[in-house]
Amino acid sequence: MKSSVKRLIICVFLSFTAGFIFSEEIVHVMQKGETIYSIARSYGTSADEVLKLNRISDPSKVQAGAKIRIPSAASSPAQVRPANPQQGYSEYLVEKNDTLYSLARRNGISVSDLLEFNGFSTNYVLKAGEKIKIPAPGSSRPSPQPAGQNSTQASGTSGTATTAINLDPAIKWPIKAKEIAQITGRLNGVQLTGERRESVKSLTGGTIVSAGPYRGFGRVAIVQTTSGYLYVYGGCETLSVKEGDKISAGSEVGKLGIDTKTSKSQLFFFVYKGNTSVDPAKAPRT
Repeated sequence: MKSSVKRLIICVFLSFTAGFIFSEEIVHVMQKGETIYSIARSYGTSADEVLKLNRISDPSKVQAGAKIRIPSAASSPAQVRPANPQQGYSEYLVEKNDTLYSLARRNGISVSDLLEFNGFSTNYVLKAGEKIKIPAPGSSRPSPQPAGQNSTQASGTSGTATTAINLDPAIKWPIKAKEIAQITGRLNGVQLTGERRESVKSLTGGTIVSAGPYRGFGRVAIVQTTSGYLYVYGGCETLSVKEGDKISAGSEVGKLGIDTKTSKSQLFFFVYKGNTSVDPAKAPRT
């Protein structure tokens, strides 16, 4: 059971993490053939910054499997032309060793935005000398447009979309939500807007099967109930629980953080039963 839970957790976050960028520290696990210098280039920062942050005096002694902390900001901005105010993007001439990830990080956007804006496939590899478009933050996501009487549609991460919906006062949520949007596509859940440092409370009792940072989600707590449901609470700034804790319904799992892409305090809430997603509005609340 534990291994299947871990696999589900990995699938959930790898398929969604590129869409929302938090200020969580990135840790890179060094692979065979990599060097500190190649890692620094791939993240758009300098080797000196990486060495200093990790207190490494001799980079030649760092071996595969080592966990390397990546500086929270790139050492230099991407060289781009000023953004076109009508089109909402800048033009950039790709340089050797540029990657989609390093360019997205330098410009404060997500990889999925960069892919979608340029029409690239998810496995696209940049080529030195090609000219690409760097969208201004938020420009690759159209302004919400009416979609019927009570909803708006906006593009989200690759393969997902968020649709604003009416709050039903009869439904209990982990926070005192001011806005709610339904997430559909690769993942199915809700995005709840609240206040920073607001208490995030578990809707059920259960066991904390995972608690910690996930890149793109801030800090995340996952509760498994005795009936086999998994409740995923993402977007926390801090956590009040640790893996293995037994909690009851109404227990605080963390404090809500801020999504730096939208500048809003947003909770990403998903529910699963086995490998199947469950509508969070209809999931048990005991």
